[in-house]
Amino acid sequence: MSDFLADNNFCGQTILRLVSQGNAILADLLRLKETVPSIFRLEHKSDIQKYGEVLCDFSYFAGSEAFEKKLENSPSLSEVDQELRENYIELLSSFYFLFESIFKYVTELNRFIEDVHEGYYIQMSLETILYDKEGKQLLTESLFLYGVMLLLVDIHIDGVVRERMLTSFYRYAAGAFQTETHVDQVCKLFRATGYTKGKRPAGYPQDYFKRVPIDETFVQMIIGVLRSDDIYLQVGSAYPLPEQRSTAFAGQSSMLVIILFFTPMVLHSDNATMREITDKFFPDNWIVPVYMGFFINLVEGWDSFKSAKLALANTVETARVKQITGDKGPKVKLLIEETEKFLKEGLLTEENVLEKVSKVINLLRDCNVTLRWIILHCTPPTAVDGVKKMKQLRDTVLSEVKYDPEVTLKFLLNVAQLELKIKELFRKLLSEKRDRWNNYKIEANERIKELSEVFSGTKPLSRIERNDNLHRWLDTKAGQVDSLNFDEIKVSGRKLVELIRAFDEMLEFHGLESKVQVREWVTEIVACFNKMIRTGSINEDKLVTIQIVEDLGYAWGSIIDSYTPHMQKLIHNDPFAVSKLRAVFLKLSSAMDFPLMRIGQAKSNNLLVNVSSYYSEELVAYVQKVLQIIPESVFSILHKIIELQTNSIQELPTRLDKDKVKEFAQLEDRMKVSRLTHHMSALAEGILMMQTTLVGVIKIDPKKLLENGIRKELVRQVCQVLHTNLNFQLKGSGKDSELMSKLTIIAKQFDGILRSFEYIGDYVNSNGLKIFYEEFSRVLNFFTEQECNSFTKNKVLHFQSIYQSKEIPIPIQFISASPGSSSSPTNDLLDYSATTFLGRLANELISISDPKTSSFLTATSSWYDLKTHAALLTPDYFSVMEKGLGVSGLTGLDKILSFMIANHIQALTKFMRKELTEKNSVKDLLGSLEVQLSPHSRVVDYPLKKYLSWFKIIRSGSTLDCAVILQKIGQLQLLRKRIQYQLRVAASFQAKQLQNALGVVNRRFNGRGANV
Repeated sequence: MSDFLADNNFCGQTILRLVSQGNAILADLLRLKETVPSIFRLEHKSDIQKYGEVLCDFSYFAGSEAFEKKLENSPSLSEVDQELRENYIELLSSFYFLFESIFKYVTELNRFIEDVHEGYYIQMSLETILYDKEGKQLLTESLFLYGVMLLLVDIHIDGVVRERMLTSFYRYAAGAFQTETHVDQVCKLFRATGYTKGKRPAGYPQDYFKRVPIDETFVQMIIGVLRSDDIYLQVGSAYPLPEQRSTAFAGQSSMLVIILFFTPMVLHSDNATMREITDKFFPDNWIVPVYMGFFINLVEGWDSFKSAKLALANTVETARVKQITGDKGPKVKLLIEETEKFLKEGLLTEENVLEKVSKVINLLRDCNVTLRWIILHCTPPTAVDGVKKMKQLRDTVLSEVKYDPEVTLKFLLNVAQLELKIKELFRKLLSEKRDRWNNYKIEANERIKELSEVFSGTKPLSRIERNDNLHRWLDTKAGQVDSLNFDEIKVSGRKLVELIRAFDEMLEFHGLESKVQVREWVTEIVACFNKMIRTGSINEDKLVTIQIVEDLGYAWGSIIDSYTPHMQKLIHNDPFAVSKLRAVFLKLSSAMDFPLMRIGQAKSNNLLVNVSSYYSEELVAYVQKVLQIIPESVFSILHKIIELQTNSIQELPTRLDKDKVKEFAQLEDRMKVSRLTHHMSALAEGILMMQTTLVGVIKIDPKKLLENGIRKELVRQVCQVLHTNLNFQLKGSGKDSELMSKLTIIAKQFDGILRSFEYIGDYVNSNGLKIFYEEFSRVLNFFTEQECNSFTKNKVLHFQSIYQSKEIPIPIQFISASPGSSSSPTNDLLDYSATTFLGRLANELISISDPKTSSFLTATSSWYDLKTHAALLTPDYFSVMEKGLGVSGLTGLDKILSFMIANHIQALTKFMRKELTEKNSVKDLLGSLEVQLSPHSRVVDYPLKKYLSWFKIIRSGSTLDCAVILQKIGQLQLLRKRIQYQLRVAASFQAKQLQNALGVVNRRFNGRGANV
């Protein structure tokens, strides 16, 4: 058979493209799982109240007409429905096209199998494809990937959530794509299975897998190949020893576990087949990593299958488990000692690696096999671990192995470092292979010629007699060495072996072993020959073997994440350990090899960029998560430094008496500051030692990583300070003092953080003040945007915000569930429920300046209590607010108040339009008012009496109190004026030139200052 993956092999290219598409679909699935809208889960009471009647599962299809009629008859439900359509249609489309791509994938797979059966591909059948190495791999992967897609969809997107999203998409957008989509088939495939975390329904997952039938013969043939063949050729080359077979078959066993769900009868009743599978693939393991962090515990996964459970019982019985785990603990300690020997300074030289290459590779192979078993079988339990046997099994393993995560982490660090250094040496040796071999050849030739001259008498040595025969013989050997050719490395290798034997015989036959000088000369010549042989034997196979055995993809996701606290503890105690962790991160990047390999072979550049970017971003995010302990520690140290500088160390006056120098020296406090500063510098230096590292397709710059970490910690602290302090629980009197005290605390805390960043700049080599102001502004703009979502129909979801960042995310836990906005003309409009700290601050200002209990005095720009005449809200509050929240905070507050005013005006306008159509009295009144109030500059006579009578007419029989609404609008506008005044004051001090320039532009465009 010709090359199955050749460009002209249509059959091979078809299945290759399908498999590459499958890997891309899985990457999209893993990316989208983080963006499932929370409202479709209906977890919060507010979401249920607002969206519960609009979001419907597949029961909608049984009564769609009644459902749509109910929405049409309810303006409020129609408004909510329209809001959902406008805000989520793009996201719903993304999820639908993901589900549809999975359906299309299995449809194309079935079509390919059918085409093969019908002879569409000339000289191709399932048998001939499965006979080919690449063919059997691709067919197996195609079915495996489909099974993984189904399971991951069910794990990451709950069934009821899928149904709500698909129903919403059908209602909102299916009509636009009706000719292109397969909505009915997609809904049938992805209807709820009943699976939830911690609960597996009867018949799961086999009933789920049967929703789109797969050719039974094809499935049986794939299982047969997996049972009998080593499809990835791991046995012998990478894992030659019998005890390493389960690791050699790890990838194959993962596929077999998934594909067996397509033939549940084998799992249920085929005892012989399941016993054969268990003995070959699972003789000493039961945790199976499947795909990019998704793994299956066979004790739980096979619990409902009689034959599978019976076959696995031999592996997981207590005696067998103790036998398997008995030597793991001592072996880990032994292997740690072995790796540490090789990692000693000066031992890993090129000469030693060439000499002990087999020993080093065997050590790495043994280390990775042991490490894999320990990490997988000692991993923390998951939420779905519902079988009692699983807990007992894990407890037995932990007890027998004497599992210590810190020891395991040390083992992982040693193995990763050794692999990295060995690979770097091998790459260097491979790149210099020809030059080294030729240099050794020249050196050996020169030594032979020098020895020949000794026996010729031209370079006499003491006690060495002239020997013309040896002189001629050595000249002949020199000629033979000179004739060696690197391009004929195998032939040259055989000649070198003969030359080594010839020189050994020369010493023996001519009685030269007692001649020390000659013996040393020959030893050096033979050493050059051995170096030539070892250098010539270096090839890519050794490097490939290391790359195979170093795989850490099985630990991707939650498993490696369980070691994060221990990694952070290690960094905290020794910042320079970051350079060791770099090797672990590079080792972890091997997880990307499997999903990217087929995409690369298919030469699909767009898919390759998208998929590799996603997995690289995920790995970089994990690196940042681990190293975040450094910025956290830096901030902790900074707080101590600022506390000492603020409360302990006195500021030096401009002039100081000599006798007071000792008093102001404060040597102990300054020594504490110096120690803390040194520790902070050491932490920063530790992360900078990581070097620039290429992780996947993303290059990690340690300086950028440190800066991003500092920004992330700053964002967290800013959010925490604002969220904690801007909570107002007191009611009634004393509100003014509570607000002032909270604003003062915020201003003081941010002043401390600002001073910290000013101090930190020189020690971590970054512009601290620039970082502070950029992130502070971004945080406040983000929460302003999220708060304003309550007033808008077209909402900006948190992950869609231009202020949100994946590298430096703003925590969304500080956003409470939004009650949504209301535009119905009722007094409930006045009761606004905030979702962020800025909304709570706005509510507090509104509460303090309530027109029912307070009065605004223009002369002092302050609000006073109507009863006690005590000042409630003065300009000092806004001044402190500007110090605490800055310009961005005041601007955001102004924007929120503006939205409130707009909301009130819209409700009032809607109400008045309704009143004008229903009540002639109101229409007549407004007509008379137009006459009575003209011109508008005239003061109304007896205003209190007249306005009360007018409002009484409007208010009669109405649900909305217009007077209260107008009062509220005026109150909000007064608050805005105070905020805008404070902003002008801040601008005049902080940006005077910019303010003047803008003033000129404003006057020019307003038609004033024509001479400017």
